[in-house]
Amino acid sequence: MTTPPPPGMSPVLATSALSRSFGQHRAVSHVDIALHPGRITGLVGPNGAGKTTLLLMLAGLLAPDGGAIMLDNEPVDHRRLRSAIGWMPDTFGTWESLTPHEILVAFGRLYGIDKSACDARARDLLARVHLEPFADHPASGLSRGQKQRLGLARALINAPRILLLDEPASGMDPRSRIELRSLLRAVADSGAAVLVSSHILAELDEMSDDIVMMTHGTTQVPPPTRATSWRIRLVGQAPNQVATIELRDDAAAASYLAGLVAAGHQVAEFSRTGSGLEQAYLNLDADRT
Repeated sequence: MTTPPPPGMSPVLATSALSRSFGQHRAVSHVDIALHPGRITGLVGPNGAGKTTLLLMLAGLLAPDGGAIMLDNEPVDHRRLRSAIGWMPDTFGTWESLTPHEILVAFGRLYGIDKSACDARARDLLARVHLEPFADHPASGLSRGQKQRLGLARALINAPRILLLDEPASGMDPRSRIELRSLLRAVADSGAAVLVSSHILAELDEMSDDIVMMTHGTTQVPPPTRATSWRIRLVGQAPNQVATIELRDDAAAASYLAGLVAAGHQVAEFSRTGSGLEQAYLNLDADRT
């Protein structure tokens, strides 16, 4: 499901025993998380687990009650943290009378980027999220999915070292979700640390290098997947004749497939069913919400 970061790689952002309460409600009780440059971390958990509260603290928008946040292995300075962060909430409120280009330029200027650089950066980002045709029209005409894509562009306007996203694919059509995965991988490959909170487990499993699970305000790293099921259908077999076999890991699956081919079988379909992340989530035994 995930691979460990290279030995000796230090996290750009990390927390230790982070906590936050709202009155008598303990939203986050104990969070340990480490975000590494060049890697995508998936944050998984049921509604009410404390994920959004955690993201707000990591973004420097909410003060923790206890614990520590470290930026580059030093106690965090929130002004410096906010300048390094790109933050995309689950719902991006827009200034409806402004155009997407104007919105991005306004946020870029707030980060201290000069006007000409803001203009170029805004045009580039609108192209990357496929909003060029709407760049100079009021944002009020954007669909929910288009506003999400604009929210992603806004989170990237300052070329952040750390990108935090809360349900970024919400409202996006399938094509936009595919493009989102590609864009986030490109952002990570450029050296940024990316944290994505999402309920779309299959997609999160596909894009993430690391997984952190959260339930009842605490975090845990899921254990390695012990086995997964694979669908096998040979050429000439009807879809209802598909066979399912459990194999302990990807190496075992590759060996099994090689054996089928060596034995002369023509394989029409060989695919994983479900994901290790889905099973790990079910193992949380979290309440339905």
